[in-house]
Amino acid sequence: MQDTGLFVVTVASEKGGVGKTTIATNLAVYLKALFDDLPVTIISFDNHFSVDNMFAIGSHHGQSVAEIFGAVPLDQLVQLGEYGVQFMVSERQILPPDDDVKHLSRVLARGSLSGILIIDTRPILDYFTHSALLAADLVLTPVKDRPSLVNAGTLQKALVDGGSEEERLWLVPSLIDGRIKLKENVGIRAFLVYSAGERGFQVVDTFISKSPKVESLTTNFSSRIYPVLTHARGTSVHKQMQELSQFVQQRYEAAGKVGDRPLARILAAIDDQPPGRVGHLVADCPVCMNRVTGQDGYFYQDLRHRQTGFIHSSCLDQTLNAAELQLLFPDRGGLLFYLSETGLTCEEGAVALHLYDDDGEEIATEVIAVDDSARIVEMFRAVTDRESGEMFREMILIALSPEAPLTFLDSCGADNFARLRRQVLEDLREKESL
Repeated sequence: MQDTGLFVVTVASEKGGVGKTTIATNLAVYLKALFDDLPVTIISFDNHFSVDNMFAIGSHHGQSVAEIFGAVPLDQLVQLGEYGVQFMVSERQILPPDDDVKHLSRVLARGSLSGILIIDTRPILDYFTHSALLAADLVLTPVKDRPSLVNAGTLQKALVDGGSEEERLWLVPSLIDGRIKLKENVGIRAFLVYSAGERGFQVVDTFISKSPKVESLTTNFSSRIYPVLTHARGTSVHKQMQELSQFVQQRYEAAGKVGDRPLARILAAIDDQPPGRVGHLVADCPVCMNRVTGQDGYFYQDLRHRQTGFIHSSCLDQTLNAAELQLLFPDRGGLLFYLSETGLTCEEGAVALHLYDDDGEEIATEVIAVDDSARIVEMFRAVTDRESGEMFREMILIALSPEAPLTFLDSCGADNFARLRRQVLEDLREKESL
């Protein structure tokens, strides 16, 4: 299996007793069985030692998960455990290092871990759970009853408010007792699936049964916890964990593109880019002012102030409502909005549009009179954070590409945009020297 970069699975629930840790620890074992040549790592922010009790081999003293926010590289914090799974030593009490819930995203974006990382969280939406949600490629939320289903809405809201997509969250019906029936002979799982659909949740097409045999794996005369794969293969939970692992496998294999990474980790990663590569990235579209994830639409840069961001496709269409040049858009290239030194407040002021192909050769130019450029003016104000009279020789370059605009934040995409920017600026200098 080809490693597509670190893929983070966060197992989270605001309600305790839903099988969260059982799912997280066993998922690590099953995934390692599926991906023998791929690193699988598990950490826990909860204040118990289930991870250590399942994966530790002999003495496992060392730096704990509390050090994850420090300067030690992540690959030096993990150690190889049972079943080939890597883990970090748990800690009974971890104090938040700051109040920035995107700190973990920066740690993972800069770190050297690869493969699949599973994060077991606390049964509360605290600093650590919030951080794990925003860093996740996939969030699995076990639900066993109506209260745990209702609480899942809080996790989903935390994802959306943090700039991530609610589609990353999937519910997993858990600890389902098939003997229990509601009115009209409706089972608990069917009730949870139906109620989740009414609330707009995605539900994994499997469930985890309540099993005395599986429960016994965590309670014995030693501190050792045993996985379902090795000690409960005859139970229905074994097949269900296989199905859940295969679901995660499918999500992992589909997440090879940079545009599929969580926005929090993408934004965190650019902190380490060379100065000027992508500049300061903002999360809101400059036309509608709504959150934009970079999964579709266009990437732009304010060439004077180097502010960067994304603009929705529909918003760019509205902005170009008075222009004919949109009909000539190439598959790859750039569109420059250029405000010359005359300024928007002067009678003769106008906005010039320059369309370029991927090689930086100009395709067409169109001048939009001030009377027809109200939407463009508003976009300039939003991007530059200046009023009309304060603007001077403003330039906004939009990258035209069939790929997700997030690709312009990786090394190759950023280099391609920089090349286009240099060619566009050189073209403008030549024109102004004539």
